[in-house]
Amino acid sequence: MKKDIGELFQQETKYIRGKLSGRSLLWQAKPETYKRYPKALKIELDSPSSEGGRPLWTAIHQRRSIRNFKDQPLKKEHLSQLLWATQGVTKREMDFEFRASPSAGALYPVETYIVIHNVANIDPGVYHYGVKKHELEQLKKGDFRLQIAQAALDQDMAYAANIVFVWTAIFQRAKWKYEQRAYRYVYLDAGHIAQSLALTAVSLDLGTCQIGALYDEEVNSLLEIDGEDESVLYMSVVGHYW
Repeated sequence: MKKDIGELFQQETKYIRGKLSGRSLLWQAKPETYKRYPKALKIELDSPSSEGGRPLWTAIHQRRSIRNFKDQPLKKEHLSQLLWATQGVTKREMDFEFRASPSAGALYPVETYIVIHNVANIDPGVYHYGVKKHELEQLKKGDFRLQIAQAALDQDMAYAANIVFVWTAIFQRAKWKYEQRAYRYVYLDAGHIAQSLALTAVSLDLGTCQIGALYDEEVNSLLEIDGEDESVLYMSVVGHYW
């Protein structure tokens, strides 16, 4: 019986005892950890806080998917906190930087983009999160509410929210070590990041809803990525809710 592509993927990427092929990593071919847009306008973000906020158990208890949002600006410092708590650097040790969310092999293939609709003191537009320096890189300036909402299977919440997080993967960062198994790991990484976002939002009295239903190529086109070496994985809306 012919297997569908999902079944084939699950079967062909299994680890089986005694059948793992050992290989040496080609360190000189290791992809860069950080994506940069050197010509983009840089927006410095507030220093994140590592204290205060709602207790963890309370945040877990109160987390819900929120789809209705107020037309009220998001504070710039709250955006900074959300970015740091999902993928920000939490510790620097020697030449290594640890992040807020785990990643298979500490390879961090997931990139964060933000479509900003309504944030105080930041122009609407499409931005990339520069993890290393905790800053935003402006890729496009303007109102992209309609485009991102249409790309999210025409879901109104992506139009009404303050911001839309878009997570992509640069697949080679993970494939360099894990080969085809890497495709499993990038989605796991994205899930870790999305949960961090959801709990942080609760702590800031904000609402989120994660979005897996999307028109991939419409999102990729908005971000101007190729959809092959780098492609969208997952999205989330964030905003003040009723």
